[in-house]
Amino acid sequence: MLSCGMAVAQTPLDKPSLSDVTLISPYYFGPNAFAVPEMLDGRVSRDLRVELAGDYFNGYRGDHTGDISLKVNIPLWTDRANLSLWMPVMEWYRNSDENMDVCRIPEEHREDARKGHLSGDVYVSTDIQILKEKRWRPDWVVRAALKTASGGKYYHARYYDSPGYFFDTSLGKSFALGHEAKWNHSLRVALSTGFLCWQTDNGRQNDAVQFGAMMKWENRYFSLAETFAGYSGWEHNAGNGGDAAHDSPMVLRTDLIVHVKQFDIVAAYQYGLHDYPYHQMRLGVAYRWDILKVKSERVKSEK
Repeated sequence: MLSCGMAVAQTPLDKPSLSDVTLISPYYFGPNAFAVPEMLDGRVSRDLRVELAGDYFNGYRGDHTGDISLKVNIPLWTDRANLSLWMPVMEWYRNSDENMDVCRIPEEHREDARKGHLSGDVYVSTDIQILKEKRWRPDWVVRAALKTASGGKYYHARYYDSPGYFFDTSLGKSFALGHEAKWNHSLRVALSTGFLCWQTDNGRQNDAVQFGAMMKWENRYFSLAETFAGYSGWEHNAGNGGDAAHDSPMVLRTDLIVHVKQFDIVAAYQYGLHDYPYHQMRLGVAYRWDILKVKSERVKSEK
């Protein structure tokens, strides 16, 4: 076991060498610590959209976590930019001895780490539409996001208790399937890449390359998407036991969204392929307001 003076999954502070891995990565912490960000498909939301969902994470090592999550998309006076905010409002977890062994939770914290609840980190991003799709041109979006350090219980291996950020960009193109106007089927393909980092110990940070690919079948009534995404940090390439960093999480995710008037019924399943030891299941509902259209109609009526 670790000594009382050493933090969970952390390199001792008397060894500040950059060749030492920190073990502060999704492999050793709770499912919401710094999960793979949901990939954009080359478009930003033009609606004010509020989504409330419930998640269940079944950990490969016996960590069982449930949460209530909130996501909000706010158009910034144009259909080319919005402000996005998302967070686990509250999570409840139950831990196992096997998982606490792998996460190196100190003995004096284990009893409290077996089960509990807490709120999580807040993510805020600005999403900007650079190009809109035309006949031969794809949609192109860039995104800049910040992660707060508001999530707690570092010694219970739930959250990093440190900030982070990422920048990414995505390209997307839709291809019409048939000509039935009622359904308006299309197949959409999107690719994404970016840069992600988070603060670790010893006053340094772990830098990672983001990547993702998506295929989506959509029409006016629903969409079904399959996504492969992840990021890869530098510490797994460190000279001193870098394989122990486990800082290259990769996931395969299936999303189904059913549109019912202004509501979206949301269901998703995510499988951790590498360095993310969780199955995730999500069920939620969202409501959309086309505030840009409402605003333009109000302006016309006032004139």
